[in-house]
Amino acid sequence: MIYLDIKGIQEIIKAVDNSSLTFLEIISNDITIRMKKEGLDIKKEIKVEEARVETQLQVKDKIENLHVIKAPLVGTFYRAPGPNLKPFVEVGTKVKKGDTLCIIEAMKIMNEIQSDVDGEIVEILVENETMVEYGQELFKIKVGDRNV
Repeated sequence: MIYLDIKGIQEIIKAVDNSSLTFLEIISNDITIRMKKEGLDIKKEIKVEEARVETQLQVKDKIENLHVIKAPLVGTFYRAPGPNLKPFVEVGTKVKKGDTLCIIEAMKIMNEIQSDVDGEIVEILVENETMVEYGQELFKIKVGDRNV
């Protein structure tokens, strides 16, 4: 059992204030103490870290000669031309500029998304029949392969 008096609580407050903790909760019998630091913008820190990771991935893609196909509109992503039909492409499929990679349905209109490069599909980043957003990465294509 933890015994907390005013002096003990004040010491805990000072300790949390001087630490990197942003939240602390202590529950002892019928006493609950919750402390949360204000003024620390965690969302900004997370966004900075996400931006750093994204930049690292973009640099890696350039080094590995990868081209990213992004969604040109919001809609539902389909890998195949219809239910129970073979997908347009799989990982390892060699594609040429103009080949259909997928369909994005928006407002009951089926929009074929085509490759804008010659290369090989190395990654499919979206699950079939899921919603995609404008600019969302769909495929990674390794370009520069002369045997396409």
